[in-house]
Amino acid sequence: MLVLLPGREKSLLRRHVWIFSGAVAALEGEAAPGETVVVTDSKRRFLARAAWSPESQLAARIWSFDPEETIDAAFFRRRIENAVEYRKFLGLDAPEGGCRLIHSEGDALPGLIVDRYGEYLVVQFLSTGVEHFRAEIVAALQAATGAKGIYERSDVGVRAKEGLPERSGLLAGAEPPNPLVITENGAKFAVDVRHGQKSGFYFDQRDSRRAVREFAAGRRVLNAFSYTGGFGVAAALAGAEHVVNIDSSAPALKLARHNMEMNRIPPERYENREADVFGELRRFAEEGRKFDLVVLDPPKFIESQRALTRGCRAYQDIARLGFGLLAPGGLLFNFSCSGLMTPELFQKITADAAVEAGVRGRLVRHLEQAPDHPTALAVPEGFYLKGLVTRI
Repeated sequence: MLVLLPGREKSLLRRHVWIFSGAVAALEGEAAPGETVVVTDSKRRFLARAAWSPESQLAARIWSFDPEETIDAAFFRRRIENAVEYRKFLGLDAPEGGCRLIHSEGDALPGLIVDRYGEYLVVQFLSTGVEHFRAEIVAALQAATGAKGIYERSDVGVRAKEGLPERSGLLAGAEPPNPLVITENGAKFAVDVRHGQKSGFYFDQRDSRRAVREFAAGRRVLNAFSYTGGFGVAAALAGAEHVVNIDSSAPALKLARHNMEMNRIPPERYENREADVFGELRRFAEEGRKFDLVVLDPPKFIESQRALTRGCRAYQDIARLGFGLLAPGGLLFNFSCSGLMTPELFQKITADAAVEAGVRGRLVRHLEQAPDHPTALAVPEGFYLKGLVTRI
């Protein structure tokens, strides 16, 4: 039994699913990492059942607030079937497509990430709770989806905070081809699920890529931090005059070229540059080069509260460089995937960047993570991706 300190049950009563170590009064009895414990308030009244994680700052993650619900194989079948049904509701069940099939707290399965690439699933077990039930989860995924193969990509540093080693490899069924090819909004994308970032592709930017297609026709497009060229492909297919993809990863740019070729984009209409993005954008500015649409989709600059000030400066610097490269009437698409960055702060940073660049901007649109990356109402921390479209 996990007993909380007096008053520390308030967030659970609002159905938040995290229990930090500082809220714990005592663990009565024994529990191995990942095992299910009953959580009570200081007066031993039932609150929830949770996964125990003694080495993490997040000491427990709630599975269920229902006192009658048992955490077993049937529990995971129900939760996974519910997640699959939600993606069908969203219209993301096309066999040749892909999506985020399970999004951790957003699907009431804290620590579990599952991406679907056609007939294959890529799984990340990011907490002791889902690690403890990995066999039950894999079986439930097979039953709910009929996946041809399930591949693990738990090779991420966050597992160390849970006292877990990194691991990857085939879990069930057939090995996925390399690369896998999926279709999104009429575009084809090759994905390296074994070595690519995260599980290989950023489904959370699906709606933002669609937004780029709305505005890209006839424009000179700069796609910075391009990874495998998703925004560049979207712009080219929409009729962009020319696309420049910039990334520091040669393997990512190799896939970006392949993606352009698969979508029959003539080589004279795009250019891939392997370079440090900050340095390359400064060089473009020195050369007086201009673009009509700039996409800035950088990695997470803010990993912790201590990094907030430094990360904000980095977001502001890159936005200032982006604004400075725009021709009159140009559009800046800039993003932050840092959960600690609030929408209000991100807009302020972008506004300050425009002032520094000497331009006046009109906010055209707010963008956010695609709906297959849901945010649970009681867990606002799940809302992490912020984007702005600004016209100068």
